[in-house]
Amino acid sequence: MTINWLVQLVAALVPMLVGFIWYNPKVFGNTWMRAAGMTEEKIKGGNMALIFGVSFVMAFLFGLAYKILADHGTMFDAFFRPVAEHGMGVDTATPFGAELKGHVDAYVARYSSWTHGLAHSIILSIVVILPIIVTNALFERKSFAYMLVNWGYWAVTVALMFMVVAQFS
Repeated sequence: MTINWLVQLVAALVPMLVGFIWYNPKVFGNTWMRAAGMTEEKIKGGNMALIFGVSFVMAFLFGLAYKILADHGTMFDAFFRPVAEHGMGVDTATPFGAELKGHVDAYVARYSSWTHGLAHSIILSIVVILPIIVTNALFERKSFAYMLVNWGYWAVTVALMFMVVAQFS
């Protein structure tokens, strides 16, 4: 699996940029504060360096999800890895291996785009993120507004992160 570390670092900044806009009082910030039971005092009382530092590390890890879950090139790499490395051991020096590698490379090239990242982000947002947020919010006795604001943030954030990683990796 080839990872473009610069792209991953840029993608890790996306949640902070989206959060700065999304949770701004002029957008959804006031709605979120009411729904989350947050006050200005609670916000100011937090260790912002720790919060943003850990958030950046978590965003970086989350950005790797595209390579693991949605990057078809990463998945097809297993064809050409040795069996000892959990691959299929297809030798690209053989006619079959060369032809297969050509087909795989063409397929991967078609799906290394922002639209591919967007498609996978929509699926992930609906079948993974939404159930997690709703389940947690139900047990925390949070409102429907809380669920929507937080899920909306993550749906937009994941879309932008996956679009960046898919397009530029």
